[in-house]
Amino acid sequence: MTKQEILDIINKNPVFYLATVEDTQPRVRGMLLYKADEDGIVFHTGSMRDLYGQILKNPKAELCFNDFKSGVQVRVRGILEVVDDIKIKDEISEHPTRTFLNPWKESISKDEFYRTFIVLKLKECIASTWTMENNFAPKEDIKL
Repeated sequence: MTKQEILDIINKNPVFYLATVEDTQPRVRGMLLYKADEDGIVFHTGSMRDLYGQILKNPKAELCFNDFKSGVQVRVRGILEVVDDIKIKDEISEHPTRTFLNPWKESISKDEFYRTFIVLKLKECIASTWTMENNFAPKEDIKL
């Protein structure tokens, strides 16, 4: 599978699972993608979430996307970085797919929102794919 095919699957299937580590315990939760391209995979959380503290202690993470129509699973590992840029925070929080952020955004000051709204980008992305057809084949790493 090519890099572009993988990015297409990721962008067409925005609900994914994110794995982090807290001390020695793995933690997995569902997340919602904002966008993915050759520069990285972008999504967001709040500074009050356990996820944020886990990332600050250990930025290594793995994301798992599923395209149930084609039967393809894409796993991407890399390093998470915090993107502290008001322009991207505004772009995301004002996007039509993010209206669910409005009650939070409207309940606090703009400065507080910018401080607590955490944009994350997975960098140094290495992807692998899985299907029933390649279930027993050796894993192939693809740099995104």
